[in-house]
Amino acid sequence: MTKSELISKVSEKACITKADTEKVLDAFSKVVTGSLVVGEKVVYPGLGTFEVAERAARTGRNPQTGKIMQIKASKTAKFKGAKALKDALNQ
Repeated sequence: MTKSELISKVSEKACITKADTEKVLDAFSKVVTGSLVVGEKVVYPGLGTFEVAERAARTGRNPQTGKIMQIKASKTAKFKGAKALKDALNQ
């Protein structure tokens, strides 16, 4: 589903304009991103939890040349689905 398809479906379900829906979804995205940047976990009951996961530095291999290289440590966003979401997917 693309962003525009998501906006259309949410605006239909919530009975609000597409412009207002886009503002809400953009605000949600900014709030979640901002919270993750400062290290906070975001819990949305019934949907899941967004949190930051840390990846340790490691050695890897360049797939084109086969040369060994060092990959820096990094942070990434992690999503864990709530029980209600898992149950809905496994009906």
